[in-house]
Amino acid sequence: MTTETTTDTTTGTAAGTAAQLRELLSRARVVLWDFDGPVCRLFAGHKAERVAAGLVEWLAGRGLHGLLDDTEREAVDPHGVLRAVDRRHPGSDLVAELEERLTKEELRAAASALPTAYADPLIRTWTAVGTRLAITTNNSPRVVRSYLDTRGLTACFSPHIYGRTTDLHLLKPDPHCLNRALSAMGAAPSAALMIGDSPSDLTAARDAGVPFLGYARNEQKGKLLREAGAECVVGSLEPLLLALRRR
Repeated sequence: MTTETTTDTTTGTAAGTAAQLRELLSRARVVLWDFDGPVCRLFAGHKAERVAAGLVEWLAGRGLHGLLDDTEREAVDPHGVLRAVDRRHPGSDLVAELEERLTKEELRAAASALPTAYADPLIRTWTAVGTRLAITTNNSPRVVRSYLDTRGLTACFSPHIYGRTTDLHLLKPDPHCLNRALSAMGAAPSAALMIGDSPSDLTAARDAGVPFLGYARNEQKGKLLREAGAECVVGSLEPLLLALRRR
């Protein structure tokens, strides 16, 4: 892949021109990274589907099988299970205990997470040229720090790691974590860039007024991002790294 065109390699169709990409990069003084996807595949070795099923089984073991409907019990995303319980019992001890169980599962997953190709050198290069970086994620900040420590990347982001809090209604697509990052870093939304891999990331970026770059590691993710309205989607972080190195 060259920087002549920014191509979604999952489909082979142009998802954003090199000019679009250069413009996004040239404006960005602050880059907000989603964690699971752009930085790594958190559940590469510890499957999210199994984690979600484990949370459902734990609820059933407490006599709370009826708390979820059939669709929620079959969720492949553990965050979906957590949100469903929080909608019914917001701020409860049950939600707090379920969230802690999810955090422990995410910590287990972090030990076998698969780094996203080119993410590590891109993060280090951006840091080297003076761009400030933050993590804005629905995962636990404890998990993010655990993973970054293993990659020697913590200093590239710290202290700007904004993850899941006890206020679960503020998870993305709510822009809360993006707004926290912008406020703490004293950055205008127009001077920032969000890198995300889901429509919820795109929605959060739009609501925060932050330009968005979609990362899609496969065709399905690329399709979902484009259907949600993402104007620039890449199937690899390599063109970003090449563009930075040429500046």
